[in-house]
Amino acid sequence: MSDLNSKLKKIKLLLTDVDGVLTDTGVYYSASGEELKRFSLRDGMGVERLRKIAKVKTGIISGEKSFLVRKRADKLDLEEVYLGIKIKIKTLKSIMKSNELEAEEIAFIGDDVNDLEILEAVGVSACPSDAMKDVKKIVDIVLENKGGHGAFREFAEIIIEAKS
Repeated sequence: MSDLNSKLKKIKLLLTDVDGVLTDTGVYYSASGEELKRFSLRDGMGVERLRKIAKVKTGIISGEKSFLVRKRADKLDLEEVYLGIKIKIKTLKSIMKSNELEAEEIAFIGDDVNDLEILEAVGVSACPSDAMKDVKKIVDIVLENKGGHGAFREFAEIIIEAKS
């Protein structure tokens, strides 16, 4: 068994950034000026499969405080939702304490430099294929899919397979 596979088996919680992971980093505006974001339905199925098959909880830690993200999180019934978080490592420590988890029991997927600290702190880290270069250098897994195009689902399936 590979070292990475043994790390994946320990995962009890998968946390993710939003913009650049669950979305394609684009912001769209309707004719009336409403802000819109695009989410992959495949990623949503990844949340459900993690919960049902692997008994892994899910959550988001995002620097943005967005009504649209809150709505998506509610639809997916995520266990942990933190929006408007600028220093993500503090939130990670709070989540660890409240859930009685160790860092090695948590995975995180992020895409940009504001995710570096948390990516280095967790048990298993991943990023979409279109993540920033500095992120790709430090993560355990660089995924094949881009942000907003199934990267979360791909990571979810890797965890599910390792835990099966």
